[in-house]
Amino acid sequence: MEQYSLGEIRRQGRIEVICGSMFSGKTEELIRRMKRAEFAHQKVEIFKPAIDVRYSEEDVVSHDKHAIPSTPLDSSSSILLLSSDIDVVGIDEAQFFDNGIVNVCNELANRGVRVIVAGLDMDFKGIPFGPMPALCAIADDVTKVHAICVKCGALAYVSHRLVAGDKRVLLGETQEYEPLCRDCYQKAIGKV
Repeated sequence: MEQYSLGEIRRQGRIEVICGSMFSGKTEELIRRMKRAEFAHQKVEIFKPAIDVRYSEEDVVSHDKHAIPSTPLDSSSSILLLSSDIDVVGIDEAQFFDNGIVNVCNELANRGVRVIVAGLDMDFKGIPFGPMPALCAIADDVTKVHAICVKCGALAYVSHRLVAGDKRVLLGETQEYEPLCRDCYQKAIGKV
């Protein structure tokens, strides 16, 4: 860390991205890191897209039902307004935010804030999802977590959609999606 006069230390900001398929533990890992920061007496704030109301309208909740209070937002620009004097900012389901989230994360990190972002790296078709590729590119650290393929037990590659429809954003759970490895996904979509 850079030393300032009279022993002041300037915080070094950073961006940490946690990505992977559905059911891989992304939100669980985000909650774990945020709770560790709270335990270290750091000022934390966590944000999520307002459209994510699967488990709670306000809390960030993992598939294992672990929860942490959050602020739901419609626009990534609101994060800058609501995170002054914060040490650690958490952002869940980042793939649902607008592309401005990339600049928001950069600005926060440049201010000395630790930014922890979790999100799907690919949609149900295996296409990079929203701002996630750009967030991975600017991150200081990227952690890719994996679910287990429900067909063969290998590491999952993608969230396969089980219900009809081509709409990119469809909030869902195990009734709508299943984690599949690359081979099982190719079989499921009829390419093998």
